[in-house]
Amino acid sequence: MLEVHQFPCLDDNYGYLLHDPASGETACIDTPDAEAYLREAAARGWQITQIWNTHWHPDHAGGNEAIKAATGCTVTAPAGEAGKIAAIDRTVAHGDKVSLGAWQAQVIDVGGHTMGHIAYHLPEASIAFVGDAVFALGCGRMFEGTAPQFWASLSRVKALPPETLLYCAHEYTASNARFAVHADPDNAALADYVAEITARRAKDQPTVPSKLERELATNPFLRADDPDMQARWGDGGDAVATFAALRSAKDSF
Repeated sequence: MLEVHQFPCLDDNYGYLLHDPASGETACIDTPDAEAYLREAAARGWQITQIWNTHWHPDHAGGNEAIKAATGCTVTAPAGEAGKIAAIDRTVAHGDKVSLGAWQAQVIDVGGHTMGHIAYHLPEASIAFVGDAVFALGCGRMFEGTAPQFWASLSRVKALPPETLLYCAHEYTASNARFAVHADPDNAALADYVAEITARRAKDQPTVPSKLERELATNPFLRADDPDMQARWGDGGDAVATFAALRSAKDSF
């Protein structure tokens, strides 16, 4: 089976090394901190052979050149952001596939946080690396995209199998939980989730990854098509307007 090694880096990022024991290949999912990635791979005796970038922000692609120089790995990055990412060997877009040994990842367009943001979904492993598109109980700030674009992206994530584990790039869950309770105060499933998050963070434990099934029931941004959320935050039947209202409210929360 694939192994995911998760480790904290920078201020609140998570680094991910995806390792296939059968082939010996290891992929960096984004490169926020080259030194940390090289150190963590070496500690496990893993040889980094690939980098998969989700988007261009420096805390996601800033370590590409140093890791490639140290390992000779190949870099895969979103085609829509190729001009902003260093050391690219291959660009990919929605519907393309990338491989790690015999495992295949499907590329999903999740633009909105940045225009060309992509996610990598490995259906046979029931995992997806979603960068800053979706967080536990949140979603990324809409720096470059539009509300219709971002809602379409989140709808693609919502359509993944509910057992999918979402590996997001930051430990933002406690902050997101405070807004989620504000946005959706009567959600009992959310209240239970927040209690778990509070307990985990009190022990300095990660809240990531999160299961899509739980996010669908509790993440306000994924529930913009829910009638109760629309009644509170938008116009009935208009998921885009509801999502836009939620995103704007979170930005100033």
